[in-house]
Amino acid sequence: MGSVGLQGTSGRTSSSEIVNKSGEELKEMNGEKKSNKKSSYFRKFGCLKIEENSKKGNAAETTGEPANPTHLVIMVNGIIGSAQNWKFAAKQFLKKYPRDVVVHRSKVNSSTLTFDGVDVMGDRLAEEVISVKKRHPSVQKISFVGHSLGGLIARYAIARLYERDITKEISHENGNCKSDEYEDKDNCVQEKPRGKIAGLEPVNFITSATPHLGSRFHKQVPMLCGSYTLEKAAARMAWFLGRTGKHLFLTDVDDGKPPLLFQMASDSENLKFISALESFKRRVAYANASFDQIVGWSTSSLRRRNELPKRQHLSRHEKYPHIVNVKTTENTIPQHEISEAKAYDCKTFDMEEEMIRGLTKLSWERVDVNFSGSMQRLMAHNTIQVKGSLINSDGADVVQHMVDVFLL
Repeated sequence: MGSVGLQGTSGRTSSSEIVNKSGEELKEMNGEKKSNKKSSYFRKFGCLKIEENSKKGNAAETTGEPANPTHLVIMVNGIIGSAQNWKFAAKQFLKKYPRDVVVHRSKVNSSTLTFDGVDVMGDRLAEEVISVKKRHPSVQKISFVGHSLGGLIARYAIARLYERDITKEISHENGNCKSDEYEDKDNCVQEKPRGKIAGLEPVNFITSATPHLGSRFHKQVPMLCGSYTLEKAAARMAWFLGRTGKHLFLTDVDDGKPPLLFQMASDSENLKFISALESFKRRVAYANASFDQIVGWSTSSLRRRNELPKRQHLSRHEKYPHIVNVKTTENTIPQHEISEAKAYDCKTFDMEEEMIRGLTKLSWERVDVNFSGSMQRLMAHNTIQVKGSLINSDGADVVQHMVDVFLL
């Protein structure tokens, strides 16, 4: 399990302890240090340097000299996943932007910890981001890349880390916009001060096969074959995945409060979920148009089912053969109309529709992917991420597209 951008530190032995050790013990210690040193530091090739903590098996990848990256990229794994799942993608980012980015593969939510619930995992991720930021004082910008459940975890974490940029708001109100000497007043008015995430400038928020609308609604889990009976049975079995299962199937109704994913489709008094998303310069949703048996096309691309492109109209990209459609949609509701959640009534609310409305108040870049013809198509959910460099290698062009259009 790896952490990109963080270095592991081994414990030190005090001088008094060393004096008390026998000659044989000192030889053993020296031998261990030499072996650890050899295995911990590899020769640089190009601008990429890989360091490894041999005790914990945590790899850290960072830029070559001078190591003053300005852009922090946080990668978040999905359910029962680990930081290792992002190893391939992290290397591609570092090859493309060796001196500009530091890539951190989150390691606080792995394996069975992914059953703890989106909120608990989001809190852990937020704390981890703050810790990583302190280790890299040169960073000024931040981006997130989340696969599957990782996209939801990232959405919760950025709400925790969101800060309104009061300084820019004040300068915007008292600046040259109000001056008669300022000629281009219209453009000045349209420029809205953006907030910050963990004190950094938010740039890219990217999700890959993420169930933004949950897994409860019709045809959102393809393996259930669109059967209402199976979908209801799956919702009743959500406890099998712990609190996370309840969140995904929107069965977490406590004290009359709406399900967490429903809450995350709007701003609340304490957590500004939509404002946090809005602060990013771009939001991107990569979605499998077919063969993903876990997350449906509609929920991962943030569309109503009748808005999905007709498959016969999809065409393969010349450079990225598994990408069949790229489209950017503008926000459907003016920014000033983004408001807090309405009163929740489970009997009258169409939760799926309300969630789509809330999340599509912002503009999204939608990238549709199709692994038709690939021998790895039945593993599309993991192939889109290149979770394994061998069994999911066909998704390399999708990852490369993500890297090539990344905004520094």
